[in-house]
Amino acid sequence: MAMKLVRKTAEYKIFLRGDNRYAVQNANGKPVNGEEKVNILIAEELIKVTAPTEAAPDIEETVEEVGGRNRSTNGKTRKQPSQKCTCPSAC
Repeated sequence: MAMKLVRKTAEYKIFLRGDNRYAVQNANGKPVNGEEKVNILIAEELIKVTAPTEAAPDIEETVEEVGGRNRSTNGKTRKQPSQKCTCPSAC
């Protein structure tokens, strides 16, 4: 499915893709991505930005939730080998 031209200015062209997302090209036909693309779409009122409803948890709260668990092992303790390996391959 082809992209439909939504807006055209002197600096860029905005297209609506087949998956209902926007593509932005600069005057040279090169794609615009990232924060610059978002700022263009906001300025043209094609997308709306909403603030997150819930603030991020404080660091202290996160530390309390994790507690004394070892995060890399999901709270499980690893068994230490009691002796060296004797297999022929170097473990």
